Formats: sequence, structure tokens, C-alpha cells
Amino acid sequence: MSLSDFYQYQAQTTPHPLGMEISHAKGSYIYDINEKRYLDFVAGVSACSLGHGHERVVTAIKNQLDRYLHVMVYGEYVQQPSVDFCKLLAANLPQPLTKTYLTNSGTEAIEGALKLAKRATGRTELIACHHAYHGNTQGSMSVMGYEERKRAFRPLLPDVHFITFNNTEDLEKITTKTAGVILETIQGGAGFILPENDYLKKVRKRCSEVGALLILDEIQPGFGRTGKLFGFQHFDIIPDIVVMGKGMGGGMPVGAFTASEAHMDLLKEHPKLGHITTFGGHPVIAAACLATLQELTETDLIEQSLEKEKLFRKLLVHPLIEEVRGMGLMLAVMLSSAELTNQLIFKCQDKGLILFWLLFEPCAARITPPLTISEQEIIEGCQVILESLDEIHASSK
Repeated sequence: MSLSDFYQYQAQTTPHPLGMEISHAKGSYIYDINEKRYLDFVAGVSACSLGHGHERVVTAIKNQLDRYLHVMVYGEYVQQPSVDFCKLLAANLPQPLTKTYLTNSGTEAIEGALKLAKRATGRTELIACHHAYHGNTQGSMSVMGYEERKRAFRPLLPDVHFITFNNTEDLEKITTKTAGVILETIQGGAGFILPENDYLKKVRKRCSEVGALLILDEIQPGFGRTGKLFGFQHFDIIPDIVVMGKGMGGGMPVGAFTASEAHMDLLKEHPKLGHITTFGGHPVIAAACLATLQELTETDLIEQSLEKEKLFRKLLVHPLIEEVRGMGLMLAVMLSSAELTNQLIFKCQDKGLILFWLLFEPCAARITPPLTISEQEIIEGCQVILESLDEIHASSK
């Protein structure tokens, strides 16, 4: 493998990718081609919920590989892994969230959810939040609340309006013209912002009053990361549509959106094929999803997330750390400047610890490790963070 080939033949997303050349990964660690070991505090940006190469997930994938791969476009054949996954998911979601549409990614699931909101209400207006991130396809980008990232790709979807997360005065903008309100349960790219003062309850109430559908984006907080299977379960509400992805596949590419049977069935007629995908519900991916959900629901990993959060908060005390935001194992270390954040991330990588950035908050360093991370590994990684901050602090004097 050649780094020059990477730059020459594989499209890049930034001018300066990290460029680490990967050999293998196991558990909480990633190894480069020089056999240097890196403790992973990012988990593929919250995607590797059970760590790298989890035995239950890998076994499920291998077993399904021996049976069949793709056999038919989504929704036509009965494929046991996807049916079993959707059934188990329904058993762990509140009523009336019982029917799931499987997609290839979180952003595709967002697209399906937006379509469903329009189909169910017959309305066109969508309301999203400033600094929201829901994906990077045209529809998902239309409800992204960050103009700098989408200006070059306009025109996008019309009739999209924005409110400010946690601002209850803005809820008056949700009216009988609104098809759907889409929110991240916990704002991710904005800096792991938690809802405050019963904000989500107030949004839920307003949507119900005007007949708009509430869409909650659980792509990052979902699948145990916050100490509940889904983040919204902390806030005593039920959305009309919940969107998921990332951690649901145990490291495999996947997304889904779940709604009531009555709502979801609207996509199958008038017109037929209201939402369609070739590879959504792929049996190998579904097998990985099923194994991941079984592991999360049959163990205490989800409950451990809150205990592990306490350990992180106890350890991450330093003059340069202004705040630790988030919940469970969806945490962000807040520093005073983007420059300090960059120094911390690069210095930690040199020392064998992987941190990463958040999309719209330059002062934040992401900490979203596998849910399987051990207390000793947390201690080890936090020591690297504190040592790095000590060095940064000393060099600034």
C-alpha cells in the first residue's frame, strides 16, 4: 500500500487528511503498517460501537457470507437477518415505533424520513436547526444548518426554515404549514449540545398541536452511546420518526428510519415504490446489525456508558479544559481555541491516542470510544490527553 496512491487515486475530502496507513484493528486499538498501536477514542466517528472486530459481529458476518449475499432489491424477498433485526428493534422501541426501513447509510435514512414527513402530511415545509448536521446528500444538506458547508451546492430543497436548538421562542415558527421538524436529539457537529429545560418535550407538544411530524436524528447518539438505547429515551418523548445509523452496524455501513406502521405503509403505494433502494437491508449488513443489537440488549454495555462517562469526567480535569460536554460516551473536550484543539489532537496521535474534530465547533475534541472500552483503557487514554495538555501549556509560557 502506498500513501502516494491514496492521494492519486482515492478522492479526498480535505486537503490534509490524517493519512495513517492501517494494518489491522482489534478491540479498542488500531495498528498502522509499522505496528504502532493507537488507542481509539473515536470508534470510526461513533460507528464501531462494539470496538474493532467484535467476535459476535464477525461471526454473524461470516455465517451469513456462507448462506447468501445480495439476492433482490429491497423489500421483495423475505431475508431472515433483516426481518429478525427489525423485529428485535421494534421490541426495544416504544409504541408506535414498530416498522423500520433499512438503508445503506444515515444520510439515506434522513432522505427517506423527510419524504415520509411530506407524504404523511401533504405539506412541503421542513424545519431544522441552526448548526445541525444530518448528512451530505442534497436533501440532508438542505436541512444542514451551516451555510458555509452548503453554499457551493445550491440550489437545494426549497421551503426549509431554521430554528435555534433550545430556543423555545422559535417554536412558534412550527405551524400548520410544517410537514416535519428534524432535530438531532443531541446536536453533534455543533459541539455535543444537550437539550435543556424540557426543550424536546416542548417541540413534541408543538408538533402535535399543528400536525407536523417530529423527526429525531439518532445517528450519533443511538445504539447505547448515551446510556439508553436511543438518546430520546432520556427525555420522556416519542418522535414520529427516529433515524439511525453509525453504531447500529458494529462497523458496517448502514442506516434506517423507524415510524408507526400506519406512517411507514404510506411509502408502499400512491405511488408504489415511494422509497426504494437496491442494497438497503443487505443480508450481511443486517446480520451485523442483529448481532450488535443482541449484544447491546443482552449485556450491560449500555448502562456502563454512564459509569464510564463519570470516569472520563473525573479524570479530564486540566487548566486548559474549559468543559466536557455530552452524555455517556458521546463526549467533547472543550478548549479555548481551535489552535489548542488542533495541537491536542495531533499530539495525542503522536503518542498513540486517536481523537478527532467536530464539524462545526473548532474548539472541541471528540471522545466517542467503543462502548466496550475498559476502565483501564479510559485511564490510559486520559493520561495521554493530560500529558499532551501539560506539554501544550508549558510551551505557551
